[in-house]
Amino acid sequence: MQPTRSHVREVDLLYCEHGSALLLFAMAIIGERSRAQDAVQQVFLKLLEHGNLGQVVDVKAYLFACVRNAALNDSKIRRRDVELGNESAWFDPPNRDITGEINLRRALRALPNGQREVTILHIWGELTFAQIAVVLNISSNTAASRYRYALEKLREAMCNKEDFHARP
Repeated sequence: MQPTRSHVREVDLLYCEHGSALLLFAMAIIGERSRAQDAVQQVFLKLLEHGNLGQVVDVKAYLFACVRNAALNDSKIRRRDVELGNESAWFDPPNRDITGEINLRRALRALPNGQREVTILHIWGELTFAQIAVVLNISSNTAASRYRYALEKLREAMCNKEDFHARP
């Protein structure tokens, strides 16, 4: 079945609106940009081929759940761990603090998977805790708790880095 123009346009708009955050989320799970791009592209190709979003209640949460499943399937298939590369586009501030960015990226990687996923979904994916609960199949209270614990760990890690660099 050939997708209609309106369906193609709808999928294109979803990709334009959420593609960057979905890619970042997939990279957090997979650890490699090219494989993360493949996972995101798989999701959008399936949407073009078979997707009927008419019955989806929360399209944004649905997209993140689909990308998470594609990324986890990729990880299961590959059966190897790959660190996030330093070239990852986590931040794009006007006056880029490279050292701070690297330290924050390291602190994010040091978080337990559940806390890292919730943090990325909430900050970069801009999902609510209710949406995160749907994506990760956890309660919204658990999502909020993981986020709170992650922020505490990130704050501690970043403060320790600043204290370390401030000493003569």
